Amino acid sequence: MVTGLRPLNVRRLGTISYDEGVALQAALVDARKADRIPDTLLLLQHPPVITLGVKTRQGPRHIVATDDTLAAEGVTVHETGRGGDVTYHGPGQLVGYPILNLAPDRKDVHVYVRDIEEVLIRTAAAFGIDAKRVAGLTGVWVGPDGREEKLAAIGIRISRWVTSHGFALNVSTHLEHFNLIVPCGIVDRGVTSLEKLLGRTVTMDDVEAAVEQAFHSIGWRAAA
Repeated sequence: MVTGLRPLNVRRLGTISYDEGVALQAALVDARKADRIPDTLLLLQHPPVITLGVKTRQGPRHIVATDDTLAAEGVTVHETGRGGDVTYHGPGQLVGYPILNLAPDRKDVHVYVRDIEEVLIRTAAAFGIDAKRVAGLTGVWVGPDGREEKLAAIGIRISRWVTSHGFALNVSTHLEHFNLIVPCGIVDRGVTSLEKLLGRTVTMDDVEAAVEQAFHSIGWRAAA
């Protein structure tokens, strides 16, 4: 767990294209490395897109849909510079891109990933959902041992200890689109969302506020 408070500038961007998100992150990473901006968290949604992490460099074998099916569903495919395998982003899914400088006292990749998981676990708890980690698997899960479903995926990149990419939390996501892939390359567990678990509508504004509060609770304060 991180200690000490740092300012965190939270930007809620609505829906932007994946390419826009990548370009914005690149600019902010450069600015953070130069200490021109404080730690920054981007909260947004993407149009339907499948993204490929570094584990897919031997080929996107975990995309199971045909090109024609992807086109019919309006889903594009993008390679990324983040860790991990294949994942899906789309409307109703809250994507978070933390642009954080982990130097000098937070320079531990594993601790950082655990912190992002903790943010998502606390976010789920704000809606009465008991989410958890699963040993050996990155992300946040719900359900009984051995039959968990993934609520949130994590895939990060770190350059000179400045982070980018981040997490994807299913709020009201079109879960059928996960059938187009093997999510994160994991074949024996399903995917769920806040709305499916709760059986009611959840506003993205409320989820964004819960994520922001969870970041504050683990060591980042609101930027002035």
